[in-house]
Amino acid sequence: MSASGTAVEADGSGGTGPSRPALSGGRKAVSSVLWAVLVPAVLLLGAAVGQWVTWLGVVIALATIAVAASVIGGSWRRAGAATLVSFGGFALMLFAGPAVYEGYMDSVGEPVDAVVTQVADRDQRRGPDMFCTVRELGGDRRTYEVSQQENCFGQTEPGDRVQIREDPLGLLDPRLPDSPDQRNTTEITLAVTAGLTLLLAGGTFYAGQRRRGR
Repeated sequence: MSASGTAVEADGSGGTGPSRPALSGGRKAVSSVLWAVLVPAVLLLGAAVGQWVTWLGVVIALATIAVAASVIGGSWRRAGAATLVSFGGFALMLFAGPAVYEGYMDSVGEPVDAVVTQVADRDQRRGPDMFCTVRELGGDRRTYEVSQQENCFGQTEPGDRVQIREDPLGLLDPRLPDSPDQRNTTEITLAVTAGLTLLLAGGTFYAGQRRRGR
């Protein structure tokens, strides 16, 4: 065997070319932190956008989950973490949208007196699909039709006076008040969203730190 061949074998390349250098501990930690922050942050952004333009929010969330799963499961070769992040991302999509909407409306929504004029179940065969029509009692006396997304669950009846919360920016539909049996639902939704966010961040960071080289 020639000296050059011996050097190749000792080098460990086996004649297949130079291998990809491993990241240092500091660079790996920084990369892991960036991904751990970026993935849940973009999913929360998609959930917020989805309350305004539903299809756009869904596209942002699905693209984020696809990219995260590809990086974690493909580049980092952590299939278990990729599965966790994928399912956690879909769960976060379900809870983060209502959490963002309810938290925003409770914090900055403007209270306006209104009256319920109609409550309708559009599809009784497949379960409740409630829509409530409410009209302002003052101001411009505008009329809104809101769905379950805006907290119409049949807790009111035509003729009931309620205090709705209106978006000061005018981007989102008003939110109906909670019924007595809906107490703490916003806090629960926010707590679940926070837990899922931490789960995604922790799972992504762990996968980045434990990534396998090719």
